[in-house]
Amino acid sequence: MKTKSVDEFKKLLNKRLIKNPINNSKVAVTRGTLLVENTAKSSLTKGGTGNTVLKYNPKRTHTQSAPNKPPASDTGFLVSQITMDVTAKEDGSVIGQIISAAPYSKHLEFGTTNMTERPYMHPAFVKNKTKILKIFKKEGLIKWA
Repeated sequence: MKTKSVDEFKKLLNKRLIKNPINNSKVAVTRGTLLVENTAKSSLTKGGTGNTVLKYNPKRTHTQSAPNKPPASDTGFLVSQITMDVTAKEDGSVIGQIISAAPYSKHLEFGTTNMTERPYMHPAFVKNKTKILKIFKKEGLIKWA
């Protein structure tokens, strides 16, 4: 009986691959992109791990991020500027992007000559890599290992 279940599953998997590859790709890429976007945003809102400073206009205290840790949200602008886009191309390929429109996004992610990086996008992808592979497997886009 166990073999029958495996055979039925393989048939279903092959059927899904033949009938819905473009739709399955859109679903998988959208779900994977959304996971990474949410993880990146979450890492920004957890709070800083560095020094606490007094800021003005408006007056407040802010705990900054430590080097090599995700930036700590202060005003919420960076988080509000992170969006995602999934595009299906005519050739059947599907592209998922996470975009940060804040002008200082790349400086935080990669650092500058005066500041060590505070990465948040790449770690979000790395953290979700296994989940993304499982999504692609579930949608029949890659083989079960």
